[in-house]
Parts: sequence; C-alpha cells; structure tokens
Amino acid sequence: MIARVAALALGLAACGDAGAVLAGGDTTVFDRTSNAYALPAPGLDDAALALHLAGDASFEATFVRGPAPVNAGLGPLYNHNACAACHGRDGRGLPQFGGAASQALVRVSLAHGEPELPGAPVPVPGLGGQLQDHGVFGVPPEIAIELTWIDEPGRYGDGAEFWLRRPRLILRRPDGALLPADVLRSFRQAPAVFGLGLLEAIPDDDLRAAADPDDRDGDGISGRVNLVWDVDAGAVRIGRFGHKAGNPTLVQQAAAAYANDMGVTSRRFGGEVEVTDDVIAAAAHYTATLGVPARAPGDVAAGEALFAALGCDACHTATQRSGDHAIAALAHQTFAPYTDLLLHDLGAGLADDRPEFAADGREWRTPPLWGLGLAPTVLPGASYLHDGRARTVAEAILWHGGEAEPARERFRTASVAQRTALLRFLAAL
Repeated sequence: MIARVAALALGLAACGDAGAVLAGGDTTVFDRTSNAYALPAPGLDDAALALHLAGDASFEATFVRGPAPVNAGLGPLYNHNACAACHGRDGRGLPQFGGAASQALVRVSLAHGEPELPGAPVPVPGLGGQLQDHGVFGVPPEIAIELTWIDEPGRYGDGAEFWLRRPRLILRRPDGALLPADVLRSFRQAPAVFGLGLLEAIPDDDLRAAADPDDRDGDGISGRVNLVWDVDAGAVRIGRFGHKAGNPTLVQQAAAAYANDMGVTSRRFGGEVEVTDDVIAAAAHYTATLGVPARAPGDVAAGEALFAALGCDACHTATQRSGDHAIAALAHQTFAPYTDLLLHDLGAGLADDRPEFAADGREWRTPPLWGLGLAPTVLPGASYLHDGRARTVAEAILWHGGEAEPARERFRTASVAQRTALLRFLAAL
C-alpha cells in the first residue's frame, strides 16, 4: 500500500502518456451524447461504410416467427427478438427479465458430460446451454425467471457506510419445478458492442505475452488467455468476446447470439439456415466498425494516476496496439481500451462456478472501460459487472475480489478525496 501510494507521483507522468492516446485511435468519435456508442468509425472507406450501414439494419432487425417474408425464424424459444433489443444504442443492457423489457439471460451447463464443441460447457438435456424465457405464440417459455436482490452492508476505511446488492435467481420450469441444483448457471447482462473490431485486431502474440498464468513476476496477478473452439477454423483459438471470452471472433459471437438469444439458426449453429452468412457477417462488421467515444474534456490527472497507483491497471491495461486487419481503418492503431482481454480470478463474491472453455467458475475477462462514463447517458439506470449487480462504478470496484482484492482494498481504504478523484477519472472515459 505504501509503495503503491508513494508511486502516485511517478504514475502521474506514466499516465500522462496513456491519456494522450485517443480512446479508439483514428476510430475515435467526439460525441458525449446518448448516441456516442452508435456512430460509425471515422476513416472507413466507401465499401466498409456501406457494409456498416447494412450491418446497422441487421442489428436493428426484429425477427418474427416464420413463415414470413422477412426476418423469419424467431424461436420457437428465445430471449429477445433483435440484437438492438438488448444492446440499446449499442450499449449494455439492464439486469431484468420479463416481457419486452427482458435484457439479460442465464447460461446453463452440467459439470460432466459431452460438450457439443470441443472444450465447451456441457449442455443440459432438454435445455441446451442457455435458458429461453420467451416463446412464440403457442409455445410456453422453458423457464420462468424471478430476480430479487439481497442487500449487503459494508464500510469504507473512514467508516462511511455503503451497500452492495447480490442477485438471487429463482428458476422454474413450466410445471413449477425448480431447476435442478446440479445445473450450473451464469446470470449475465448484455455488454456494450462498440470498438470491438479493435479488440479483434490485437495480435494473439500480444495477448499471450501479457498473460502470466503462473504469476511468475510475483505481482499477484495471473491473467491468462481463454482457449476456445473456433467453428470456422475447426481449431482452438484465443477467446476475446463475451464475459468469459468464450468466442474467438465477432462473426462467431454474432452467429452464436442469433442462435442462442433469438433462436435464429445458421450454418454454424443449429444447421437450418434461418439467417445467412452474409447477414451475420454484416452484423459482425457493424460491431467491428462502431467508433469509440473520446474521453470527456477536463483535468482528471489525479484520478488517472490513482488508477495506476491503486493497481487497477494491472488488468485494465490502458493502451493496446492493433495489428493487421481486413478493415484498413482498424489496422495498426494505438488505442486505450483499458483491458488486457485476459481471464482473472475475481474471487468468490463474483464467481458463477460455471466453467466456460478454459475459464473456471471464478474467472472473468477484464472488460474494457472505454466509454464507461457514458453508460448512464446512453442508458439511464445502467448497471455494471457481468450481471448488473453494481448500481454504480464504486459498487463495481467494491465487488472485486481474488486477484483484484488488494486493489479493491486500496480503494476502500483510500480517502474520500482519492476515491472521488478516481471515480471522476473513470467517469471521463
């Protein structure tokens, strides 16, 4: 702690360099309104911009039960009927279930058995890997989800009280029976989708170089890459997308979302082609080419220095560099996502106890922090962490455990002025 705080002055200089990097490199957009996540990246050539606009239409498209002249294939079981329904304005969703307001989901699996893809979670017979709480007309949902919150008190080092909330799910089948206790489950809200092409363009070698699975440097941080199945390559690849980095590419992420979230099958998932490769590619291209909002103006140097001094940057790596990419505007950019894309043990408090490929039940991928301060502007009432349990950024920090526990404790025991400075910096991202 003493060494960390003593490093504050040094951190000011170091973070000044990071602060000079535009959030999305040349793909940065200078907009701090509720539309900030939804703008195309600057610098797209005509073909890339045209595909972006086509992908925007695909992302907004509402699917319906077939047969239908357009957008047929919804369900029969599903979570929602459009990509944009859970990623409003291309931002995060809310941790809520029920009717049209449902924007979250529950992944399920068994601890033992045969996965459908090598290394993947084992599907639950009759349910698959994700619970669908909606059904088309005449088809009852396979699950009823009741979400309540359990309040937990805590105190800062100066004695000030805070309250956290922990989700509690009650999952009932159509006959009223509870989901069996041996079914592993993971409650998740939708993440924001801008800037993803830059994350896809970070070279594999850079991610491997940043990993330290055995903590050989002794800093208490042991990030590692998730190794997942690439359905197009037919091989194991580094996972990048999703709360546990369970998908290696944006195309696979999009195809899986069509299948699992909307029940819309494709060549890759489900077999019957209800959505074509071209539509999936357009939707993936759209998320790849959304611009990244620039930081808010203002002096947040003190909070930025604390971000490093408290140890937040050990996982939330400030800057990254993209390599080659088929979309020229995304290639060879230096940008500031504040993520290492690695898996980290976040402790028992955040554990879902459900493995996903190489990720164990306590590990989560470090989420990007770019655009964090705009979350409540884009979505009033926005919440944080994988399941939306944190109502504020401060609560999100206070939930950190495992490898991040020392950093959390430095924040919890910091002065009010220091905590305020750190939160002001994060609000400027």
